Amino acid sequence: MIMKSSMTKTEPKKIAFSGIQPSGIIHIGNYLGSIQLWLEVQGHYDAIFSVVNLHAITVPQNPKDLKANTLNAAKTFLASGIDPEKATIFVQSDVPEHAQLYWTLGTITKLSELYLMTQFKDKSQGTETVLSGLLTYPVLMAADILLYNTTTVPVGDDQRQHVELAREIARRFNDMFGKTFVVPQALIHKTGSRIMGLDNPGKKMSKSAANKNNYIALTDTAADVASKIKKAVTDSEGSIYYDIDKKPGVSNLLTILSLITGSSIKDLEKTYREQTTYAGLKNDTTTALVDFISAFQKRYRNISDAEVKHHLDLGAQKARAMASQKLEEVYERMGLSL
Repeated sequence: MIMKSSMTKTEPKKIAFSGIQPSGIIHIGNYLGSIQLWLEVQGHYDAIFSVVNLHAITVPQNPKDLKANTLNAAKTFLASGIDPEKATIFVQSDVPEHAQLYWTLGTITKLSELYLMTQFKDKSQGTETVLSGLLTYPVLMAADILLYNTTTVPVGDDQRQHVELAREIARRFNDMFGKTFVVPQALIHKTGSRIMGLDNPGKKMSKSAANKNNYIALTDTAADVASKIKKAVTDSEGSIYYDIDKKPGVSNLLTILSLITGSSIKDLEKTYREQTTYAGLKNDTTTALVDFISAFQKRYRNISDAEVKHHLDLGAQKARAMASQKLEEVYERMGLSL
C-alpha cells in the first residue's frame, strides 16, 4: 500500500511589481494610491519596486535634479515602510534589460494602441512638439512588468489602461512565439485608487498642477498642510457624506481621512452626521495629515544617502539576475540568440 505524504508543496509566492517616477515632489496621492498598497503587498508577494527614472525622461530633465530626485524617491520608499528584507528595490536604469525588452516589445505593439492611451492624449494636448517617448513609454511599462513574471501590479486607477496594454502585449507575444510571459493583473485600491486635487476635485491630484494648493506634498510643513486643507474645494450644501458625483470635494477629503486613519468612510459619515459645516472634517483631516507627514519626515531624515545606495545596489543585482533570465528567453524565442 502506497502512503500519501501528509506534506503539501509550498506554493511559490506571487510576484508583484510597481514603480514611481522620480520627477520631483511625491504627494499624498502617490502615497495613498500606490505606496500604501505596496506596504500591504510586500508581506504577501515577492515584491519588486522600482524608481522608474527612464520613464521620467519622457519630458526634459535637468540631470543633476534627476539624480537627486531618484535618490529621494528611493529614500521615500524606505521612510514609508518598504522593507528591503521583504522587497527588492532598485533604480530602473541600473537594470538595462528594461530598455532591451522595451525595444523588442515595441516591435509587436500597434501605433493605434498607443494613440488610444488616455495619458498620452492628456499630456500631448496643446503641445506643438510631442516626443516619441511620451507615446511609447507604456511599452516600457509593459517591459518593466513582464520582465519579472509579474502576476500582480499594485497601481493607482490611472494606470489601469497601461496594465491592460501590458496584458495584451504579453498575450500577443505568447501567441506569436510560444508561452513566455505571465499575463499580469492590476491590483487597485477599492478606496483611494485616485486621490483628487484639493483645488479641483474633478481632476486627479498632480505634482505638475499649476496651483500648489492642488496637492499635499510629503515634504510640506504643518502650516502648508493646514492652509491647503482649509482652502480645499467643497460645496455649499453643508452635509458630510460620500457621493463622488454630487460631492466630489467632500468625498475626496473623506477618502484621504479614511486612508490615513484607517477608519471606514461609513464610520466617518456617522461621526460627521450632525455637522452642518465642513470645518470639523477639514480640521480632522489636517490633524491626521500633519501627524502622518511629521512621522514620515522624521524617518526620512534618519535615512542616510549611503544606506539608500546600499539597498539600491543590492536590489539592482537581484533584479538583474531575474531580468537577464527572462530577456535570454525572449531573445531565444525571437531568434535573436545564436
